Amino acid sequence: MAVKDSNGTELTDGDSVQVIKDLKVKGTSKTLKRGSTYKNIRTTSNEEQVECRDGKTTIVLKTCFLKKV
Repeated sequence: MAVKDSNGTELTDGDSVQVIKDLKVKGTSKTLKRGSTYKNIRTTSNEEQVECRDGKTTIVLKTCFLKKV
């Protein structure tokens, strides 16, 4: 299973990614701004999603809104 970002670059555990579009986080009033960088991502069993930490919370992001840094 190959996890790929919006540009088709393969992602692995520990990579850094950047958000390419403003995203609203479900269940909160928080918005992830375009250009935000997240380090040390973790791949999930779903190839279209990755997990990352935002402060003390873990969020799941869709790979179609990410690019590898």
